[in-house]
Amino acid sequence: MNFDEIIDRTGTHSSKWDMMEPLYGVGPKDGLAMWVADMDFRPPQSVQRALEAMTAHGIYGYFGDDRAYLEAICWWMRERHGWQVDPKWIFTVHGLVNGTGLCVEAFTAPGDGVVLMTPVYHAFARVIKAAGRRVVECPLANEDGRYGLDIAAWDAMMTGSERMLILCSPHNPGGRVWTAGELRAIADFAKRHDLVLVSDEIHHDLVLPGARHRVMATAAPDIADRLVTMTASTKTFNIAGAHIGNVIIADETLRARFAAKVNALGISPNSFGMHMATAAYSPEGAAWVDALVAYLDGNRQVFDAGVAAVPGLASMALEATYLAWVDFAGTGMAPAEFIARVEKDAGIAANHGATFGKGGESFLRFNLATPRARVAEAVERLQSAFADLQ
Repeated sequence: MNFDEIIDRTGTHSSKWDMMEPLYGVGPKDGLAMWVADMDFRPPQSVQRALEAMTAHGIYGYFGDDRAYLEAICWWMRERHGWQVDPKWIFTVHGLVNGTGLCVEAFTAPGDGVVLMTPVYHAFARVIKAAGRRVVECPLANEDGRYGLDIAAWDAMMTGSERMLILCSPHNPGGRVWTAGELRAIADFAKRHDLVLVSDEIHHDLVLPGARHRVMATAAPDIADRLVTMTASTKTFNIAGAHIGNVIIADETLRARFAAKVNALGISPNSFGMHMATAAYSPEGAAWVDALVAYLDGNRQVFDAGVAAVPGLASMALEATYLAWVDFAGTGMAPAEFIARVEKDAGIAANHGATFGKGGESFLRFNLATPRARVAEAVERLQSAFADLQ
């Protein structure tokens, strides 16, 4: 668990490091990759051992007998989240962007509205639009640098043509962990407007000290007939390349609709991902996550203190995820100017806030899941790039 180790990922087909120069103009030799949401840390040794056992065996056939895999998922949800999951509720998909696309196809029709609480994870809107559905943006309320719900305004926006709400819980990019009351309000909103509620909880293991994540299924058990929950080991354990995730559906009718779409598309699991997830969802994996979260919290403190020293910059209070959401509105600069300073002057590749939807225009998202020395360097670079404000 040496999270301080600097691992050179350049030239390894890393999206995060090998694609930042063509996309952001920031070279990997001297730049810092703080955009794509994967970590610069090795996963638990249990995952590495599982892969080594596969390669030692040397035969890579179809995966069969998923009982251990399903039990590992159920164990994790029970022990880490207090959620009793029946193995028959679980579908395995190729990551949660794939899971989102399958939900859109299974539960909506072309032209239907899909509600997003924006700004929010950019892949949702991309998938919705690609499927010929309409993105309905319900802006979050920015209340003194912390996102909140604006249910009354959202109620007024609904036309009756909306069929689905995709919830990001915990929230990406704002880092909010929704309270039990907020989750209840969202559930009631979905019931009131007859929406299937897809709760993307991929960041639910990365909750920082002082906050507590609640699974929507336990916060609002009465909406099981319209609830779909998405989880994954990939974000938690930094194994996104395994392209594996879970869509968990308790309701039999919803489950049948989803199964029909999965079967029609011929989706079957990747054996590498199945072995990796089984090994990750274990006591050894749990100990690794606990150490990781403590380390990420230290990175958050270093980053927030450094950003706070720059007048005009404000980092939203991070309760979960490793993704800092920094508002540059106080600088008075247009996005083109503060983005140029971050990319050209500081040499940092960070996600542009506008890609997350309404309300994100003045923000950039920074990935803090990297050795602390890099976080400290990023802070120094930002302070230098905006030195004229200090």
